[in-house]
Amino acid sequence: MEASRCRLGPRGDSAFEDETMKLRQLKLDNQRALLEKKQRKKRLEPLMVQPNPEARLRRSKPRVGSSATEEDTEGSVDGESTVDTAPKPDLQEILQKHGISGSLNFDEEETDGEEEGKKLCHSPYSDAERPNSASSQKSTTDTGAYGTAAQQSDNQLGEVENLEDFAYSPAPRGITVKCRITRDKKGMDRGLFPTYYMHLEKDENRKIFLLAGRKRKKSKTSNYLISTDPTDLSREGESYIGKLRSNLMGTKFTVYDHGVSPAKAQGLVEKAYTRQELAAICYETNVLGFKGPRKMSVIIPGMNMNHERIPFRPRNDHESLLSKWQNKTMENLIELHNKSPVWNDDTQSYVLNFHGRVTQASVKNFQIVHENDPDYIVMQFGRVADDVFTLDYNYPLCALQAFAIGLSSFDSKLACE
Repeated sequence: MEASRCRLGPRGDSAFEDETMKLRQLKLDNQRALLEKKQRKKRLEPLMVQPNPEARLRRSKPRVGSSATEEDTEGSVDGESTVDTAPKPDLQEILQKHGISGSLNFDEEETDGEEEGKKLCHSPYSDAERPNSASSQKSTTDTGAYGTAAQQSDNQLGEVENLEDFAYSPAPRGITVKCRITRDKKGMDRGLFPTYYMHLEKDENRKIFLLAGRKRKKSKTSNYLISTDPTDLSREGESYIGKLRSNLMGTKFTVYDHGVSPAKAQGLVEKAYTRQELAAICYETNVLGFKGPRKMSVIIPGMNMNHERIPFRPRNDHESLLSKWQNKTMENLIELHNKSPVWNDDTQSYVLNFHGRVTQASVKNFQIVHENDPDYIVMQFGRVADDVFTLDYNYPLCALQAFAIGLSSFDSKLACE
């Protein structure tokens, strides 16, 4: 009898292990289902940033004696198609009260005085650096101008020959680099630690892989490793290109290249490549619990006369991008902010004009601009499906900076919600 029990022992252990694995998988599936249900419910709230549905109205001739508003002049750029209606005065009043009627790219007829005022306003970018998609000038056709600009950008961008060089190089001036981010939650633990892939969108629905990123599991703070190889996301891998690291609260992030930290570099016998800081992302804390869209600032190194990024290698925390920004010592640095969405009384939601590149509401939807030139969209990011997002960026950002900024929006921010 005893011998029989011994023979059955290994089978019993195996069955027990199988049962344990099944229970663990069931628990993970339940957690993932609850999380997805919560996210779907959250996206229905009016506090999500919506693509502006009124920007997709059919073009009609502007009425005599009035400026052409977005309802009159914008082609099919965002949201669901709707029947052409007259402009809503209450929305216009809200925009004028906030002084941000230009923030939704209203294509208004400009007077000579307005044109002179725009020329006097200092902008960090020249006209050549501004892509057509960021311009607020009136197009000659309904949607042709935006499509033509996209085709021209695709031709001028050319093929990606070296992923690492492309990832580090600023976007060509005057060209919008259009990308797509996909989130992969499949697998045992990817519901909690998904992998993110960045692809360059080309014509004829072609996609070119650029970067992949994944959150490290055993880290005190959020830490994302970024690689040019989708199959190797290790720190020691040859394709490791940079990382995104947050503070304990998840409100401040720093983007590094693949170099070593200054502390480790000092201890090495051979001269090591000290890492560069490529960007810092700061989300405004919400300690009082006020509801509304996220507010974020992005700090990046400045550009030299040859339109190349100025290397920024701090030797300690006091010289970091975050420290410089907090101390307002911004020499050779560029400070960017997210564009403030506008509250729409009709839809009871915050709206932004993403020119058709964003189709679903999400707290992650945002546009990055410089305060001196709010019409020039340096970067925009938004949801088009449950696990698919578009990411478009312009000069002076590079692919690695843009991807890391997008990754920071996925990270949970307890102090910001």
